[in-house]
Amino acid sequence: MYKKTLLTAVIAAAALPVAAQTAFSVNGTYSGNGKKVYLRDQLTGKSIDSTTVADGRFAFSGSAAADALLAVKAEGQDWETEFFNDGTPISVCVNDSTLKGSPQNERLTQLKIEQEKPRRLFNAKTEHMTQEEIMANREALADEMNKMIDGQIALADRVIADEGQSLIPVAFVGYYFIDNGTEAYDEIVEKYAWAKHPYVKKVRDNVEKMMPPKDSAKTAFIGQTYTDLEMAAPDGTLHKISEKVGQGRWVLVDFWASWCGPCRAEMPNVVEAYNKYHAKGFEVIGVSFDQKKGAWERAISQLELPWLQISDLKGWGCAAAPAYKVDAIPDNILISPEGKIVARSLRGRQLHKRLEKIFGN
Repeated sequence: MYKKTLLTAVIAAAALPVAAQTAFSVNGTYSGNGKKVYLRDQLTGKSIDSTTVADGRFAFSGSAAADALLAVKAEGQDWETEFFNDGTPISVCVNDSTLKGSPQNERLTQLKIEQEKPRRLFNAKTEHMTQEEIMANREALADEMNKMIDGQIALADRVIADEGQSLIPVAFVGYYFIDNGTEAYDEIVEKYAWAKHPYVKKVRDNVEKMMPPKDSAKTAFIGQTYTDLEMAAPDGTLHKISEKVGQGRWVLVDFWASWCGPCRAEMPNVVEAYNKYHAKGFEVIGVSFDQKKGAWERAISQLELPWLQISDLKGWGCAAAPAYKVDAIPDNILISPEGKIVARSLRGRQLHKRLEKIFGN
């Protein structure tokens, strides 16, 4: 739910730079006669015009900043049809969220529909569920939601890689910052012309403001020598973290549990990193917060986790909790060959980016 909160947060900009103006012309259709339709500026988060649907039609005309990211939003709808003010007339159908206009804006609409389709299906599935039904299925629903969000992030990463010569990535950059961290802003500004769009900086600032403050109790471990732990593998043999540290190896100690939906959703990402960098000296040790051995073993098998797994099967009483101040999972620490903790809570592309800096591509 944390990702979802970040991605829906909007903070209005305090001041806007002076920009060249470009005329816009928007014609639309919508079955909601008598409903209000708004034309919004996504940079300010405010409506710049509004009208009422009559005979299934509405229209806007005027001028706004050149290449501004604008959106048509109908009263009572959570969907916004976004487009860039590139001087080409726009035709919007609110009922199916489609758009006709410049090739750039038509492509933007196709990608937005592709990205939002899973969310719409999820919302349709849950909107009529009772609170009791939601609670009874909360783990499965949380797992489904996290997979949905991970899919949305993956699409955003693809858009930035494939559509970098257009403005289209501007509309997806929020997902990119959630996955790669706001420090990625400096990298994309150097690489892509679209990254200088004022909306990109606004999104970067919004994500930064919405990030929870760093937990000093956790980040205090960075730079310190790791604390060794000894626990049993599924076959009962005892193992220590220290078995893997040293000899040029970098060790990710991954705190997880079979019952943790976000942990399971993250595992394919860790497996990908392991397969790519293991031969270069990357190791993973899984430390499980499970209590039931059978569930733990089944999850290891189902997720096809090839690295060492250990647990004391004490759930939140796990020895790792006080040793590393683990109060939420998934969580992890990255240990250098010298035994120093160099990073924490590396997830998604952040894990890959850190390993690329260590091992190269």
